[in-house]
Amino acid sequence: MRGRALLLLLAAMAPAACQAAPAEPAPAPSTPPPAILRSDGSSCPDHPTPACTGVLRGTELMDTGLNTEDVALRVRREGAVLDGVHVPGHLLIHADNVTVRNSVIDGDVINADGPRSFSFTITDTTVGTTTKCEPLPAIGHDKYKATRVLVQGHSDGFRVSGDDVEIRDSYVKLCSRSGDHSDGIQAYNGGKGLLFHHNTVDQREAKDITAPIFLVDEKSRDVVVTDNLVMGGTYSIQVRNAGGKQVVRGNKLVDKSWVYGPVDSECARTEWAGNELVTIDESYRVTSIVGPLACAGES
Repeated sequence: MRGRALLLLLAAMAPAACQAAPAEPAPAPSTPPPAILRSDGSSCPDHPTPACTGVLRGTELMDTGLNTEDVALRVRREGAVLDGVHVPGHLLIHADNVTVRNSVIDGDVINADGPRSFSFTITDTTVGTTTKCEPLPAIGHDKYKATRVLVQGHSDGFRVSGDDVEIRDSYVKLCSRSGDHSDGIQAYNGGKGLLFHHNTVDQREAKDITAPIFLVDEKSRDVVVTDNLVMGGTYSIQVRNAGGKQVVRGNKLVDKSWVYGPVDSECARTEWAGNELVTIDESYRVTSIVGPLACAGES
């Protein structure tokens, strides 16, 4: 693992020669998967937890060091692959089609370089530590696909500031600092084609908060939020203002985990179906269905 990771890292740090267009995001499945099963034997029977997200168990990680101002690793080669590495700071993705898998990133994963941004995928990776609370989003901003990612030690989980974002089977445990507006996922100057499917967002321990799902940006278009388990927030599920389709379907919200109310969304033009209030145990397993979760907010 160490030799292969070193070769991948050296290639990743070289300059890019050309760029390729990001792939189109896949549509949400019609039925949720019954379980998350991984190659290391870890699994979750229902919604994601730390047991089935993040770096694979038993992985021997290679420390990358930092090449940008002693705080970040900057990747500049198109098609670079980071596999089995530990980045002891932030990860700056400044080339297209970068792959991050089975790794640990102590800081943020950001793909913006001034006005430009770059496509990437991130899979089976842990982002953030439990020793501090980072104020910036753990992962952003556009043209990325995140699968089975574990986010911890961040005030904001995922940022959506552009097109083609797909987030699946991931787990987010939020923190906050004084003056923060913590969110599990937030659209800010959003774009077209967001899929947020089969994730768990736990905001119950954060104090300076907005919502686990905060998607209210008027520049967003075609927003799909399906089969997630969420808890915490002022109003826990806030989805409105997007052009095109707005879909909020099959989500589960932990009963009485909010401050003001469960939902503040745009009901008249949202496909709202099959959402439920639930109770869970300490392992995030649903222990009971309290009842249907109705849309509330703007007409």
